[in-house]
Amino acid sequence: MRLAELTQELKSNTYPGRGIVIGRSADGTKAVTAYFIMGRSENSRNRVFVTEGDGIRTQAFDPSRLQDPSLIIYAPVRKLGNDLIVTNGDQTDTIYDGLAGGQSFEEALATRTFEPDAPNYTPRISGILHIENGQFSYKLSILKSHRGNPDCCDRFTFSYDAPLAGEGSFIHTYQGDGSPLPSFEGEPTPVTIEGDPDTFGNAVWNSLNEDNKVSLFVRFTDIRTGESETRIYNKNV
Repeated sequence: MRLAELTQELKSNTYPGRGIVIGRSADGTKAVTAYFIMGRSENSRNRVFVTEGDGIRTQAFDPSRLQDPSLIIYAPVRKLGNDLIVTNGDQTDTIYDGLAGGQSFEEALATRTFEPDAPNYTPRISGILHIENGQFSYKLSILKSHRGNPDCCDRFTFSYDAPLAGEGSFIHTYQGDGSPLPSFEGEPTPVTIEGDPDTFGNAVWNSLNEDNKVSLFVRFTDIRTGESETRIYNKNV
């Protein structure tokens, strides 16, 4: 599969939905992750990312306009030891609790399926970064309905044990806009990772559809020291 320009992938899709990017910085020293959310409804767009501990949480920008909080209020990013968990739903907590209890990433996710938001049946996408002793690896997962049929859940896990400098993987919930929304298909897209946290974050944020983008989280973690830099972008300010 070709190595795609991340910004072009984003610009070419008006509604990828929620997306995860994980990879290695161009200089090879940083583990990079990004998570963004988009929205079409007023309820989905009425959100911001806020810092919570070592991670983030979604929060209503205007609490008086919050309707149904299920599926839109959750902790997308949490840290447990040497692992950073990033997901598009409350399965973040499922993975966190599973790892704390001795389960693997896959075992924890085996207890979950796609979101119960018929007729879209939004996929649950999840990622985990492991950094230890100067080494970095990551996994991505997608749980999706079987070609739109909720009677069957398709489960895919993709593992990357030696990420290359300047490269990453991009997975998102939807192929594009539609009714119902078409679920992501295939492997995560190999994409370029360029620049420092600000350059990378600004490029991603500016490439997301202006009408539909809501929030973006970016973190660069030094693979040797574990020190990290985080950037948060919110359309609602």
